[in-house]
Amino acid sequence: MSMVGRDVYDVDVFNVEEVYQLFELTKHFKGILSRKVKKVPALRGVTVCTAFFENSTRTKISFDLAAKRLGADTVAFSASSSSLKKGESLKDTILTLDAMGIDLYVVRHSEPGTPKFIKKYTKATVINAGDGFHAHPTQALLDNYTIWEKKGKIDGLKISIVGDIQHSRVVRSNIKLMKMLGAEVTVCGPKTLMPLEIEKSGVKVSYDINEAIDGADVVMGLRMQLERQTSGLFPTLEEYHKLYGITKDRLSHAKPDVIFMHPGPMNRGVEVDDHVADFERSVVQEQVTNGEAIRMALLYSVLGGRMEE
Repeated sequence: MSMVGRDVYDVDVFNVEEVYQLFELTKHFKGILSRKVKKVPALRGVTVCTAFFENSTRTKISFDLAAKRLGADTVAFSASSSSLKKGESLKDTILTLDAMGIDLYVVRHSEPGTPKFIKKYTKATVINAGDGFHAHPTQALLDNYTIWEKKGKIDGLKISIVGDIQHSRVVRSNIKLMKMLGAEVTVCGPKTLMPLEIEKSGVKVSYDINEAIDGADVVMGLRMQLERQTSGLFPTLEEYHKLYGITKDRLSHAKPDVIFMHPGPMNRGVEVDDHVADFERSVVQEQVTNGEAIRMALLYSVLGGRMEE
């Protein structure tokens, strides 16, 4: 099943079979990352541009490393030092980059829909690395791969997501993918941080964290995204932690083999305490490793890589 040339705006560009195909390929590339020499020439001659108009650490470095591990040439576009600061339009910026032979753009932007806008002016493949509150498909892919790797399945699992649901593009993509793969999803947070009519996406909604975590196979914390909030939606961070922080005691309501996840960066003492962040079933660091492998699998698939050892 070919994904060559597929633009990835959100996880719903894939079907279930394609998602598991990506997971199997991710397993292969994760094996390559464990070797002394972590490179293969699968995308030799291809040029990947990481066009990030928002700050990023994990996603940007992960995509850059993924492309380089596959032998691609990389271009890191920085909006802060580009001609956009001189008044050049985004359209003209893309046309200029296109003239330099870009094969794929990885785009992060604060405005929803920017990856689709960029596609209007390029024949290159476009991958969304996060657009406003809208979507973050590769984060959802790596999160679900991590669950699949640890639990051996996703279908039938109870997954509880706690935190700033309203401002999270990660949760929107994760809900789509988790439901597609058969999970039962519960979201939990203050009413002021819960999107209207989120129940229509097929999730359960709880405002009681103990109830939300009860019997969960997977608990995911979400960062309080203060930079995206336009008004005070809760009294203080201390009050938030008191009511919705994921603590050792609260996690005891989950199943004994629960895993804890977080897309990062974590605010310790706000959405999660130190014990949960560091406990033996936390897979936060594995999510980072898996992020590089899943992005290798995605780049390989949409750019028509050659499997060479």
